Amino acid sequence: MEQATDWPDLIADPKRLLLDMAVLRGTAELLSLVVHRLAEPAHVALVRIWLLRPGDICAICRLRPECPDQTRCLHLVASAGNSFADPGADYSGIDGAFRRFPLGVRKVGRIAATATAIEVPDMAVEPDWIAHPEWIRAEGIRGFGGQPLVVGDEVLGVLAVFSRVPIGQAGLDWLRTIADCAAASLANARAWEEIGALEHRLAQENEYLREEVRGGESFGEMVGQSTALVAMHGQVRLVAPTDSTVLILGESGTGKELIARELHQRSGRAERPLIKVNCAAIPRELYDSEFFGHTRGSFTGAVRDRVGRFELADGGTLFLDEIGEIPLDLQSKLLRVLQEGEVQRVGEERPRKVDVRIIAATNRDLKQESADGRFRSDLYYRLSVFPIVVPPLRHRTDDIPLLTEHILAQLARRFGRPVPRLTVANIQQMQRYDWPGNIRELQHVLERAFITSTDGRLTLDLEDRPPSPPAAEDALPPPILTAAQLRQLEADNIRRALREVNGKIYGSDGAAALLGLKPTTLASRMKSLGITTTVSVQ
Repeated sequence: MEQATDWPDLIADPKRLLLDMAVLRGTAELLSLVVHRLAEPAHVALVRIWLLRPGDICAICRLRPECPDQTRCLHLVASAGNSFADPGADYSGIDGAFRRFPLGVRKVGRIAATATAIEVPDMAVEPDWIAHPEWIRAEGIRGFGGQPLVVGDEVLGVLAVFSRVPIGQAGLDWLRTIADCAAASLANARAWEEIGALEHRLAQENEYLREEVRGGESFGEMVGQSTALVAMHGQVRLVAPTDSTVLILGESGTGKELIARELHQRSGRAERPLIKVNCAAIPRELYDSEFFGHTRGSFTGAVRDRVGRFELADGGTLFLDEIGEIPLDLQSKLLRVLQEGEVQRVGEERPRKVDVRIIAATNRDLKQESADGRFRSDLYYRLSVFPIVVPPLRHRTDDIPLLTEHILAQLARRFGRPVPRLTVANIQQMQRYDWPGNIRELQHVLERAFITSTDGRLTLDLEDRPPSPPAAEDALPPPILTAAQLRQLEADNIRRALREVNGKIYGSDGAAALLGLKPTTLASRMKSLGITTTVSVQ
């Protein structure tokens, strides 16, 4: 019988391999080092490493009938060797017949499932588990060592070595040591890569937030006490704690982004980022890259990997402003992400899972756009799970005094000057104006007046500014309702509010708060209108 060979005869310097593994921080470099260094001697025919990962090719995997659950399997990630029977054969590929092994199936699967090595120092008798006996005979395989890669209680994968000479006890001991060190180095490399990925993501988020601070034109919190605003606040309180998609509707300048921020801050995702995308500002050819990201070299100008907005918002909220501006032929890609919760970077083949709450905003009538074929109806219904309408400033003129004081106080801090005197005539002048640009226009008018108020008096440039033309719904005067119709309208409105809050009247999330009424007032009106509810009102 041929003398069994100790491992130092098969690898010139195993200690050097251990030292080289210890300093590597990249998984790919580590795997390549192990298989190529072990496969250097001519006596070694093949060295391979499989790692445990989620199932990904179950539909075409040749071992699927033997796989217990199609959730996890061993992926071939590194291979090296040399052939005597076919000197031109390439053993470095990882896409051959044995690129996947189910847990517990065949010798490699059993090693991972049991965390126990399979060692055959000398194949004097061919084992029954050999899948390709003809290859074993052609290459003259005499020894096999299969070691689990284990860290703590976790099996990471399997290291397998096929030798053309019998392997002595010292060789098997060295193989166990190398497998243990490779597993520890692999865990460290993964940790370093995860840290690097988190640092890169944090840098991306910080860069995004800095851009937001530089370019943002926020005009503070929503200020006011009008009935329309209080009703809208009630809707925000109801939907914010959920993960439901929200569609914010309203004219330009009404503060739709502020509503999105309030929804995010009141949600369980407040500790994660709120990422804003202005859909109208993205060039058509960059939509995929902006939303889903790209890999370096995927197209001309892609000099580095880029994280898309969906990945940046993972775990948080993505605010899609001006959603109606997305071209029709690109809306299907957005719909697919919303349905499947997966994004695929440009230049990558595998999708990435994302957990994102969507808040969209538009000043368009998406329902009409959908009916006219300019917006996908399936995307519209996906977005409009919970619509919130932001009232224009002309419908909340009672809030103008509070808004004006709030904006002037901000301007005073910004310019380091005292707040100019606000007169009753100023308020009346502003309340008579139609404000086609809504709060954004109010802010700009007040800033211009603040700069020109050299004597402490506020002079508003509104006299020569004609009111905006009436909206389509305001073009005709509303019909005059009878007293009975008014009572029916009020009763229907209260019933809708009660259904919205599951019959609750009292509290910050009750129907009274939603309607902007005192609970006692609401109870009195319900009694007079003959409205009853079987749901608890406490």
